[in-house]
Amino acid sequence: MNRTFMIILASAAAAFAPMSARATSFDCTRAHAPDEKAICASRALNDKDVRMSTLYEIDGHLVGMGRRGAMHDDQIAWLKARKACGAARACLNAAYDRRIAALRSVLEEVYTHGPF
Repeated sequence: MNRTFMIILASAAAAFAPMSARATSFDCTRAHAPDEKAICASRALNDKDVRMSTLYEIDGHLVGMGRRGAMHDDQIAWLKARKACGAARACLNAAYDRRIAALRSVLEEVYTHGPF
């Protein structure tokens, strides 16, 4: 299979995979922070967490090492921002929407320009 087909396939899998088949990207039985508890208590936030995690994983496999390091740094900064939301679901929803959009843009850039 060619690389373009694999990118399209990975993108479709992340976008349309049933979210109920996976749990959050972290163990809800160990959730102590308010943001984690809110995510575990909300199906919509759980689904966004899985979508974000899946896109992050896919992107990490498609980009070069330098970009992967920058993505990791961005993820750490985003996790701090998510934590700052506490249990505020509107804030958490907005944070996930922004992160998912950023990760999708990485996928689009790889699709358009190739790995970087």
